[in-house]
Amino acid sequence: MSVTAEAPTTAPGPELFSERLKAATWSDHQAAEDHGFTRALMDGTLPLSGYTAMVAQHYFAYVALEEVGRALAGDRLAGRFHYPELERVPALVRDLEHLLGTDWRERVEPTPATRTYVARIEQMADRPEGFIAHHYTRYMGDVSGGQFIRRTAAKAYGLTDDAGVSFYVFDALGSLPRFRTGYRERLDSLEMGAATADRLIAETRLAYQLNTEVFADLGRLHTSP
Repeated sequence: MSVTAEAPTTAPGPELFSERLKAATWSDHQAAEDHGFTRALMDGTLPLSGYTAMVAQHYFAYVALEEVGRALAGDRLAGRFHYPELERVPALVRDLEHLLGTDWRERVEPTPATRTYVARIEQMADRPEGFIAHHYTRYMGDVSGGQFIRRTAAKAYGLTDDAGVSFYVFDALGSLPRFRTGYRERLDSLEMGAATADRLIAETRLAYQLNTEVFADLGRLHTSP
């Protein structure tokens, strides 16, 4: 989820794939941001229980995403987006231990929407371009608008020393703006046909929709109507 991303711009010359992808999925991205659960999170008005539930749902999604990523590490397309330094599961485990205690595994379960989301991610083991779509949707949001969530959550819930928000800490990447630029350059340099590119864009739109449905599940439980 990228909360503070800039709207796509139209540049002269041949269209870069990263710009095409951003423009084609902008409305889906905005729908995810404009959800009531997301607004409460960004306003700092979401109860701690709601934030904790979101962290738990992230855990299930990232276990699936990172397992598929490792399985596709040698793939011609998907392997270009295998960044071991990006993996979030260890940080999510630390956050859940802080938020819920050492018995956190017994206290969390995926919502119905998360189960659907995880199942779709797992299907991408046979669709490298689809894996890239889910990778882009998650990680580029984490290193963009996710940094605002990190600050807001730390302030709203009194979290210090990154305990409870380590999911959003990417010290191993160095400069996040430089990483984002390099990521877009990898998208732009992908050697794929028009049909593959279209499938990647369509899957990215679906990924945003699935994320929005996860927020809807959480919103019904943790935000006021």
